[in-house]
Amino acid sequence: MASSFDLQGTLDVLILKTLAWGRPMHGYAIRSWLKQRTDDVILVEEGALYPALHRLERAGAIAAEWGLSENNRRAKYYQLTARGRQLMRAEVSEWERYVEAVGKVIRTAGMAE
Repeated sequence: MASSFDLQGTLDVLILKTLAWGRPMHGYAIRSWLKQRTDDVILVEEGALYPALHRLERAGAIAAEWGLSENNRRAKYYQLTARGRQLMRAEVSEWERYVEAVGKVIRTAGMAE
């Protein structure tokens, strides 16, 4: 079964995987973790992150609770739900298929470079 590439879905799976580490995180911490973990390759803009968080919350993939951040500011903390964990596993599996497929194309010999 063929699938199409979905940038919105890409951000969703990155958020779900970030939250899979088990501790609730606020938006800025999610952005920072992704930036650090990818050696500054993936830089998520606030304008993309917060709509994705709200979309995932509406879908029941994450739950949110207000709390205080490290610098005593009110922040919404997100954590993965059982539904989110299930969705994450499916999305990660799909991503692994994409990576394999793209790798096959990139590794194809005989193409003009």
